[in-house]
Amino acid sequence: MKKVLKNVSFVILLLKMCVIFGQETSVQKRIIIDVGHGGKDAGAIGVNGIQEKDVVLDIANAILKLNNVLEEPLDIYLTRYSDTLISLSDRTKLAKALKADLFVSLHCNHSDNPDARGIEVYALRKQEKFSMESVFAGYKIERALCEVIGYESRGVKFANFQVLREMIGYCPAILVEAGFLTNEDEGNYFLIPEKIKAMALAILMGIDNYLKTKL
Repeated sequence: MKKVLKNVSFVILLLKMCVIFGQETSVQKRIIIDVGHGGKDAGAIGVNGIQEKDVVLDIANAILKLNNVLEEPLDIYLTRYSDTLISLSDRTKLAKALKADLFVSLHCNHSDNPDARGIEVYALRKQEKFSMESVFAGYKIERALCEVIGYESRGVKFANFQVLREMIGYCPAILVEAGFLTNEDEGNYFLIPEKIKAMALAILMGIDNYLKTKL
């Protein structure tokens, strides 16, 4: 039986998030959202022709806008704010210069199997100072997306991605694959602005949950 992603009520979710973010938090941490691809690097192409570089930028901009209306917004920066190509090394250099406390690289997945679906998060297997915290942050964000949007969980996995490799010695770092553009259900989900906002709120929820319960 085909599993359909949840039809989230954005207004209800936003009200819930305002209550959550209004609660007392620890010392404010700086969050870097690394917006994958950009410019001539389109990333994955969806079944409906949408491009990964555009989808992740839409999600990231929605995160910024929603964060800015919160009573106590998080300290969030993006590695790109428009359709530009930034090298992987420049992304991590920027994060280090901004003294990031958490690095989240945002991507969308693809597969030759049109039935492949769900969210997966990657951390670096190398045992560094922030390895365990990276896995914990990834789990919190994955849980929020699965519970709010209705994604199937593909788990927190390990990969030697450059951005993770270059950040792990400085702060917790993860790479989020926010659904499969090559899956009809998940690919079409990204075409709806309200769904993008709901996804952005879920990611904010996961980040906030991590910050409040971090190891």
